[in-house]
Amino acid sequence: MKRDYYEILEVAKNATPEEVKKAYRKQALIWHPDRNKSPEAEDKFKEINEAYEVLSNPQKRGAYDQFGHAAFEGGGNPFGGGGAGARQGPFGYTFYSGGGENTSPFSDFDFSSGGFSDPFEIFEQFFGRASPFKRQSRKQVYRIKLDFMEAVEGSQKEIEINGKKRRVKIPAGVDDGQRISFNEFILLVQVKPHSVFRREGNNIIITHKIDYPTAVMGGVAQIPTIRGAVQLKIRPGTSSGTLVRLRGRGVDAPSIFGAKGDQYVQLQVEVPRKISRDQKKLLEEYKETLT
Repeated sequence: MKRDYYEILEVAKNATPEEVKKAYRKQALIWHPDRNKSPEAEDKFKEINEAYEVLSNPQKRGAYDQFGHAAFEGGGNPFGGGGAGARQGPFGYTFYSGGGENTSPFSDFDFSSGGFSDPFEIFEQFFGRASPFKRQSRKQVYRIKLDFMEAVEGSQKEIEINGKKRRVKIPAGVDDGQRISFNEFILLVQVKPHSVFRREGNNIIITHKIDYPTAVMGGVAQIPTIRGAVQLKIRPGTSSGTLVRLRGRGVDAPSIFGAKGDQYVQLQVEVPRKISRDQKKLLEEYKETLT
């Protein structure tokens, strides 16, 4: 039986991300096998890094809280296909009403695709440098900063390694904190935030404002995506906070050929602060019809 990840890091289940980081730092430094010579150090170190890899990732942590270790074992996606509260839209997207259970935009996230990372690489990634202990044979880690779209689309970058300029290929779909391994070195990727798009795994999240008449009567909105704008049909009676999934409009999965994430659009209804006398009269007339 695997131990509880919260127990391994010695944190409460409601621990903040900063508390999880602090706990990981403490445990990883204690149990690093090049520092701790006890027979159980290697297994403890792997266990600590596995726990941190899950609890430091909001998607994985959410799955673990709901399904435990089963979320990362074989047998497919523990969430199933879409979940309650999802309603398929007419143009390949799904609406989620705000406020209820089972409305997570990550209900289709795949947690069963290949186990956990090298614990030494997690350690180096967390501390932002190579292990401070003895493993001299491990590759040197360098940081590279990418614009949001460079990470999404891939790019060619010129970097300097040991005084020599090198041209490297950045694969499409790399994310902040990921590592790209080359023959002689490893690049630790840092991605600059975007003014419109927010990334969660291979999914893109945006907030889009619609006016009050469109929310009431329905209409069409122009929605930006990483591959250009698309038209989204707004249903009559759309409430603020409604979440819409645009299938396949997310980031290419770098490890799975042809796989793409989705884009999630959270609709916010703009209520006007000031209205004209005629508009107020019309609203008052409408209000009377409700009584």
